[in-house]
Amino acid sequence: QVRLVESGGGSVQPGGSLRLSCEVSGYTARRHCVGWFRQAPGRQLEKIATIYTGTGITANGGSVQGRFTISQDNTKNTVYLQMNSLETEATAMYYCKSADPKETGRACNFMLARICRRATDAYTYWGQGSQVTVSS
Repeated sequence: QVRLVESGGGSVQPGGSLRLSCEVSGYTARRHCVGWFRQAPGRQLEKIATIYTGTGITANGGSVQGRFTISQDNTKNTVYLQMNSLETEATAMYYCKSADPKETGRACNFMLARICRRATDAYTYWGQGSQVTVSS
């Protein structure tokens, strides 16, 4: 049973930084996708960064390019989202989500990483959510 446990949300002033953590358990092998998504009030869920855990290949959405960084610590089975230069528009509920790209029948790391980067609906496992508030 796949389980995602988030930590690290909170309040910060504009220009500040926060780091979110997502501890992932339940996969038998490290060849899955983990993504960070966010949903601001009145807006749709937005995918902001993904990582394919098999190789560590990452992808960032255009709206956070250069300011948010996704990474993983394999010794802790944890994926992080480092958020720098935060703006008030970053206020949202942030979710860690996961997908098993092998369910598509693909096996090679190149294709699995591409699925992690391109897919959205395949991310069916959710963390509990972390509120991030950026305000002066």
